[in-house]
Amino acid sequence: MNRAFMSDILEIVDSLESKVNRLLLKIEEQRRENIRLSEELMKSKGKVKDLQHSIEEWEEKYRSLKLANSMLGSNESKTEAKLKINTLIREIDQCIAQLSE
Repeated sequence: MNRAFMSDILEIVDSLESKVNRLLLKIEEQRRENIRLSEELMKSKGKVKDLQHSIEEWEEKYRSLKLANSMLGSNESKTEAKLKINTLIREIDQCIAQLSE
């Protein structure tokens, strides 16, 4: 084979090797970025779960406050409070009946 042809082949091989090395580096960078993003996603999911729990707590406090205010408020609010109390009493009675069985 002639020397120029061999030189061209070596240049092509060197070029390919260089490109493969660059691709391998990019793959490793993407792998690290993927790990970082996965960790960030897990942290965000944890924060969302904590916030949802906090929202549930605040909603329960709001319902309790609304009920307390209805007991102190107008006749319409008192009626609402009485209905709620009657519902709670029925639920308690059902629980007692189930326990008695």
